Amino acid sequence: MLDAAIKTQLKAYLERLQQPIELVASLDAGAKSGEVRGLLTDIAELSDKVAVRFDGHDARRPSFSVGRPGEPARIQFAGIPMGHEFTSLVLALLQTGGHPPKVEPAVIEQIKALSGTFRFETFISLSCHNCPDVVQALNLMAVLNPGISSAMIDGALFQDEVEQRQIMAVPTVFLNGEPFGQGRMTLEEIVAQIDTGAAAREAEKIAAKAAFDVLVVGGGPAGAAAAIYAARKGVRTGVVAERFGGQVLDTLAIENFISVKETDGPKLAAGLEQHVRIYDVDIMNLQRAEALVSDPDGLTEVRLANGATLKSKTVILSTGARWREMNVPGEKEYKARGVCFCPHCDGPLFKGKRVAVIGGGNSGVEAAIDLAGIVGHVTLLEFDPALRADSVLQKKLFSLPNVKVITQAQTTEVTGDGEKVNGLVYKDRATGDSHKVELEGIFVQIGLLPNTDWLKGTLNLSPRGEIEVDNRGQTSMAGVFAAGDCTTVPYKQIIIAMGEGAKASLSAFDYLIRNSAPE
Repeated sequence: MLDAAIKTQLKAYLERLQQPIELVASLDAGAKSGEVRGLLTDIAELSDKVAVRFDGHDARRPSFSVGRPGEPARIQFAGIPMGHEFTSLVLALLQTGGHPPKVEPAVIEQIKALSGTFRFETFISLSCHNCPDVVQALNLMAVLNPGISSAMIDGALFQDEVEQRQIMAVPTVFLNGEPFGQGRMTLEEIVAQIDTGAAAREAEKIAAKAAFDVLVVGGGPAGAAAAIYAARKGVRTGVVAERFGGQVLDTLAIENFISVKETDGPKLAAGLEQHVRIYDVDIMNLQRAEALVSDPDGLTEVRLANGATLKSKTVILSTGARWREMNVPGEKEYKARGVCFCPHCDGPLFKGKRVAVIGGGNSGVEAAIDLAGIVGHVTLLEFDPALRADSVLQKKLFSLPNVKVITQAQTTEVTGDGEKVNGLVYKDRATGDSHKVELEGIFVQIGLLPNTDWLKGTLNLSPRGEIEVDNRGQTSMAGVFAAGDCTTVPYKQIIIAMGEGAKASLSAFDYLIRNSAPE
């Protein structure tokens, strides 16, 4: 099952086991069960601390549990955890075997202190780059707290369960049989959601902080660069972010980041956070800013959703952007029930089915090409008279037999049966006629919206909602700067956002010098 190179690497990892672990498989006569048997046999042969049994009685087959001998196992993999999920398996083996996790001690203690029974089930696809973070977080929680269990379920192998629970996007998490969350979630986010007193404790701690010299709002590429440049100047620097990494976390392949031949979003986001943490930067994650106010003392206040307020001599706004929605009837009602935004993550759930891609730019055409290899048929709808994607992508798209392209198409409605999507309606902009396309999934790829709604009436914004900045990153409010995809700077690219973040930080430092100089 595992090739020689992977076995060599895995053997080295398993040498870190401090306690014996036991793998118990529940199999049937199918080919996939045979693959699981081969995988577990290979693993057990690599360490004398790993035992394997094939007498499990779990209803999901193939599946296997990871636990310690003589104890109820609290981690389960239903399916074959390869692809993106192989790391989840390796970490489950190591952490169950006593290898310490790379997590803040305060978070570990918070998890251990949780009381109650928490039975998590996470439906994933092996091509999903967001799923492993959720699986790994829940597995670790199960290792640390005996009241928590975690099951990873490959939706492609357990289609009946996917249909029964009406799962249309991954990762989808159930807690004690009830819907808990969808999409990327960090360990801290999950813990905060089930630890009811966490928000109040965090708000009290944040409110007690002294004023910053530079406060960065947003933790994406622009925010990380701004924080690093500020910290290197030796000034008191803070970062408050709704989720550190921002939209980069939802990006799969990155091949135009100069000097790095190729990487992916989650890896780059982790690198950003590691780099920021090298410096004396106060990172306040999972905090949403709701208001920006000038203080009578010459400071700027950033008010948070949890009720706390932060003060700073300068502020750098780097709140990034989010996927643009169609804003048509039915879209919100069927989001994650057929309306999706990530073809890499959710595409496998539509295997053999009919889907539409909305948008004919590079993102839309790339999505249609990827989906065409998985689904039964793809209909791509473009508002303009012609596609806007690069010619090489268009050439590939038009070579695919199961793709239909409709231009001058304005989507006017998403239809469904009350539970999931069953079609869409579009208007032919050339004739004015309306048409319905019957399908099971819709992937929206029509660009980005800046995360600036909370700033309306406070700063000058463009008609598109972008923060207006000058060539130094200065906004219309003194001492407040902005950088990245939330601004009017053209070309929303990671490398440009980083440069703009550095520039805004240097401008903020210059502002501090000029406004703190003696008379």
